Amino acid sequence: MKTLNFKTNITDHDSMLAVTQALNGIEPIDGWNLDLGDPDKLLTIQTIDNRIGEQVTQALARAGFRAEPVD
Repeated sequence: MKTLNFKTNITDHDSMLAVTQALNGIEPIDGWNLDLGDPDKLLTIQTIDNRIGEQVTQALARAGFRAEPVD
């Protein structure tokens, strides 16, 4: 299992609903968590395929949000 982290501009639970739909469409995602209390609004993705970072970034962009990979 791989873990990918992203800084986002998602600010509230209503926005999180839009993100849920976007992320649920990416098949290799096994689970995810969004920490709205973190200053970076950290999105953590669990996956078996660590190459999906670009898919995550694009899916969030289509939903109107920014996602920047962090180490």
